[in-house]
Amino acid sequence: MSTRPLLVVDGDSLAHRAFHGLPKSTRDGAGRPANMLLGIVSMLTTLWDAAAPRTILTCWDTLTSPTYRHEALPEYQSGREFDPDLVEQLERLPSLSESFGFPVAKAPGFEADDFLAAAATAETAASGTTKVVTSDRDSFQLVSDSVEVLLPKRGVAEVERVRPTDVVERYGVLPEQVVDFIALRGDPSDRIPGARGIGKVRAAALLKEHGTLEAILAAGRFEAEADALRLYLTIATMQADAPLPPLPTRSPNWAGAANWAREAGLDSLATRLDLRR
Repeated sequence: MSTRPLLVVDGDSLAHRAFHGLPKSTRDGAGRPANMLLGIVSMLTTLWDAAAPRTILTCWDTLTSPTYRHEALPEYQSGREFDPDLVEQLERLPSLSESFGFPVAKAPGFEADDFLAAAATAETAASGTTKVVTSDRDSFQLVSDSVEVLLPKRGVAEVERVRPTDVVERYGVLPEQVVDFIALRGDPSDRIPGARGIGKVRAAALLKEHGTLEAILAAGRFEAEADALRLYLTIATMQADAPLPPLPTRSPNWAGAANWAREAGLDSLATRLDLRR
């Protein structure tokens, strides 16, 4: 196993940052929106230079396919509406990532989060280390001595490094208790209700006393909500059995990425990538 870390990127998370961080008037040679494309290339190159990883795995949602989470909890992530220009570019991003020679994880029924978990779990089992780049704090459940979460700031030019002690300082729980914490506290961004009347401080206190949600339920707490809370726990848990592509160690294919950009009519981007060869 390489001593260099595996860099695992929540593609959808970074894509939204890129879309809202660059002018929406940016277009490719065919007049299609391209601000997100340019932003993602900038982010991937910045991350490559900063982290010196063995490769970058980009992970993606499949917006056209619901997951078991949506089926089990209809209100899960409900109400989200995406700009058509954002959706169009999202569909192009996996092929852009592949042009760099980077592996891509995307499959119906799975979220990007699930691939983050699968990759971190596999890398740890192979005695490697993983850096997970995402704005989603649910990813704190992955943090360990071998897995570090990087929260992007200013694009990705700056990141906040999250280690086990940081999770405890932020939430008052251990990384392995984060999913229990989410189930109890709820998650407004994902429309997970949580236990009635339980906020961050109380959720952490209950877990400090009992250890797990199941132990809290076994102690007779939340009897009327027990089934719902178990469902929220399942929904909050990233699925480490998500299917992964091969993850060989390799450097970026700058020429391949430049060709992709050139074919898209993004000549200035192609020129910048050519200079990296």
